[in-house]
Amino acid sequence: MIRIVLPHHLRTLARVGDEVTVDLNDSATLGSVLDAIEAKYPVLRGTIRDHETHKRRPLVRFFACGEDVSHQPLEAPLPDPIAKGAEPLFIMGAIAGG
Repeated sequence: MIRIVLPHHLRTLARVGDEVTVDLNDSATLGSVLDAIEAKYPVLRGTIRDHETHKRRPLVRFFACGEDVSHQPLEAPLPDPIAKGAEPLFIMGAIAGG
């Protein structure tokens, strides 16, 4: 089971609490986690990544074990603490302003 912490606006949209979980049949990669989130919460399709290209939205970041993994390939394996459910994967919206 993979634990995911979503940003507040996506939690509100999906009507979920602070943390969600998904079960994976495949290896724990960022791509497989995003596929599972979109399957379990269809309302989130297109909010985290583009519908067509599946590329990360520009102001969305992914953090695993305190490290920014936003620019890693979607096929790259997630760290063991994330894959084993000991640590959550954080999906965060970047803060922009001026």
